[in-house]
Amino acid sequence: MLKKLLSHVQEYKAASIATPICMIFEVLFEILIPMLMGSIVDDGIMAGNLPHVCKTGLLMVVLAICGLVSGLLGGVFAAKAATGFGKNLRKGMFDRIQTFSFANIDKFSTAGLITRLTTDVTNIQNAYQMMLRMCFRAPFSMILAMTAAFVISPSIASIYLIAVILLALVLMLIIRKGMKYFTELFKKYDDLNATVQENVNAIRVVKAYVREDYEKNRMKKAVENIYHLFIRAEKMVIMNGPIMMGTVYTCILTISWFGAHIIIQSGGSELGTGDLMSLLTYCMSILMSLMMISMIFVMVSMSIASAERICEVLDEEPDITDPEDPVMSVKDGSIEFNDVDFSYYKEGNGAPVLKDVSLSIKSGETIGIIGGTGSAKTTMVSLISRLYDVMQGSVKVGGVDVRRYDLALLREEVSVVLQKNVLFSGTILENLRWGKADASEEECIEACRMACADEFIEKMPDRYNTRIEQGGSNVSGGQKQRLCIARALLKKPKILILDDSTSAVDTATDAKIRKAFREMIPGTTKLIIAQRISSVQEADRIIVLDDGRVNGFGTHEELLASNDIYRDVYESQTNGNGDFDEPK
Repeated sequence: MLKKLLSHVQEYKAASIATPICMIFEVLFEILIPMLMGSIVDDGIMAGNLPHVCKTGLLMVVLAICGLVSGLLGGVFAAKAATGFGKNLRKGMFDRIQTFSFANIDKFSTAGLITRLTTDVTNIQNAYQMMLRMCFRAPFSMILAMTAAFVISPSIASIYLIAVILLALVLMLIIRKGMKYFTELFKKYDDLNATVQENVNAIRVVKAYVREDYEKNRMKKAVENIYHLFIRAEKMVIMNGPIMMGTVYTCILTISWFGAHIIIQSGGSELGTGDLMSLLTYCMSILMSLMMISMIFVMVSMSIASAERICEVLDEEPDITDPEDPVMSVKDGSIEFNDVDFSYYKEGNGAPVLKDVSLSIKSGETIGIIGGTGSAKTTMVSLISRLYDVMQGSVKVGGVDVRRYDLALLREEVSVVLQKNVLFSGTILENLRWGKADASEEECIEACRMACADEFIEKMPDRYNTRIEQGGSNVSGGQKQRLCIARALLKKPKILILDDSTSAVDTATDAKIRKAFREMIPGTTKLIIAQRISSVQEADRIIVLDDGRVNGFGTHEELLASNDIYRDVYESQTNGNGDFDEPK
């Protein structure tokens, strides 16, 4: 796990190495100053040697400045390394998510991925910065201060050793108790983000049903869960402060008593006044170093849970990848399903969603796909652009198994307008150019004509430069669908899939769109998923899906004559009240 995370330090290795070096120099300068201070007292003031006081004092000023510069440089390098590490970690996770198939994404909640990219990375970033500065500074400072103390007076320095051992045991107990709370705490952030995201996305529904109070209570509950866990964790961690300060003051009193006793008894021959001052300074240095180490452990404990969650994303292997020697051209828009079975639960015992699907579609055909809710219409077309892989059998495009194609090439040639239409914040032109990045304005206008989107765009004040809000919240459902169809047409694909993409469009406009398809893109294979038979009855052939199986496949007239499901629904819809989901 550590190796995988540190691989994202990359170009910030130099700053990561420079930080501990600066910290070590800072410690060296800090350790030398108390020695010089003791020398000023014993060899300067007590001996009446003013030149020694001035010379040593000047040296202390130089060392203090050097220590200050080292500390500042260490802080700058640490900040650069940690923020750069956080940047690379977020980019690495985001890049990894882009390689995921739908099956991979299904394993993580949206709120969970957002938490990993934000809160969890911030925890790792803060821990990394503290480790660069304190993991070297604190132990090095403690070791050097302890060594200097033993050089001055081994008997008094033993007090430090005893205090350090006892304090380390207490701190280990505190960290162990607090860590379990922090591990549980960061999981609650997912619930908080999910609550906020769901509320914001569905704010119109919330207001329409006057559920603001209910949503406030949900948010209050999520926030209070985090609050109570933080309180429990912090109650353990704050014990670190009073225990540490109590130990420091006890050591100071003990050293002062024993030191004064030794000075008086030996007349200053065994231990001088300046030496005692140095020992008191080293006492603070040693115990504060131990306190820093304890805080490092606390921070690391907090970040372990975050590190594990980040590595879950980085370790997730994409289910769908390019083959070793991919096919780099699609001959035509023909489609074949050969004994296809598919299930979303590949590792479990879930029943197949698609069963024994076999059919052949010629290039340039217009195919309608109809069936009740849950009949696997969307699942079937998702296999064509390889958003999912089949469990058994094969799907071929242009006579070649889709698993042999380069993924980017296949998805360029198979354009899908999904059931859930998504627009991005930006102008209409910017949204259309998702289909083709270098499309000219004339090409965009032509695609909008085919999708009948020009009808409402021309009435907008800024026409094609009109800004679309995030998610397309400032356009209607029908307008959003037509923009998404135009975006797909810009790719000029060999296969165009419309997954119930005209459900919010009126019947007359739906007919215009279908007519434009027939006249303007006759060579493109068109798959149209619909609930209304009127939307597909002019198709070359129609697939009737029922419970994941092909129940019928033929022209409108053939199905009326031979398929009971199709005929019953057609007659019901002709009478104005039919639906595929009505019990037969």
